[in-house]
Amino acid sequence: MLLPLAFTWSEFFQQVVFGLSIGSVYGSLALAIVLIYRTTRVVNFAQGEMAMFTTFICWSLITNHGLSFWPAFFVTLGAAFVLGVAVERIVIRPFEHASHLALILVTIALFVIFNGLAAWIWTPEQRAFVGPFSAKPFIIGGVAISRQDVGVLAVTLLTVAVLWAFFRFTKLGLAMRAAAIGPGASRLMGVRVEWMYALGWGFATVLGAVSGMMVAPSIFLSPGMMQLVLIYAFAAAVLGGIESPVGAVVGGLLLGLGTTLIGAYVPFVSSDLDVPIAFTILVLVLLFRPAGLFGRVVVRRV
Repeated sequence: MLLPLAFTWSEFFQQVVFGLSIGSVYGSLALAIVLIYRTTRVVNFAQGEMAMFTTFICWSLITNHGLSFWPAFFVTLGAAFVLGVAVERIVIRPFEHASHLALILVTIALFVIFNGLAAWIWTPEQRAFVGPFSAKPFIIGGVAISRQDVGVLAVTLLTVAVLWAFFRFTKLGLAMRAAAIGPGASRLMGVRVEWMYALGWGFATVLGAVSGMMVAPSIFLSPGMMQLVLIYAFAAAVLGGIESPVGAVVGGLLLGLGTTLIGAYVPFVSSDLDVPIAFTILVLVLLFRPAGLFGRVVVRRV
């Protein structure tokens, strides 16, 4: 059993920053899940493995091609976007009129394919992934705060903010929102709905890539690195509301913060209990608000 931390404000703020940092990673991957669900009504079980695959691409650019982190980061985002669009057009599109169960099975097959490809190309061994942020902490009012945690939180939330602005203020973003809400009416207005879906997969894959590249420095890079993160991201998406982009981000932040503080200050909770506690919180919320914190209950008249 791990002993709880003796409470000090310094340690508390460190735990809060770390919780928000890891929660932002959960939130960005949860937002990727929500983007795809809103367009295709299918939960993409391969979201984490696609994020892992693009993180390996970034690692290869840094290790094998001599790029520094930030050039490799932006090149990887471009590669992730192309990968997402290609997956939608080549793999998902032929199953457009298939049942939801068939599409779920397709995403599970993609999970296995990307995991196997990563192990085949880069081998299953664990590797260190050096991030862009120094391990030296900030000292603010006598409180030491990790630069890594602050950097991850800032980059992830900035990415989410840029994507929100794109959907809110650009014509293409508005067209993508319209295609997700009313595909039939959008087609009548001249919107190429099928390509809007493909772009949605592209942006979702970009968000996943950001999650992978931000969390990789804290863990070892390996083909299975995103599987636990994906579980938390699913929990965050449902917690916030599976159709709510804002809910996905808030759900991720709450989940990261809650599990971190509980693990630090509740005596009987060890790291082995993080996942059960996360899902206990999720079940309790869904008992009282089944649509999630930001979701809406849809009433159908028959």
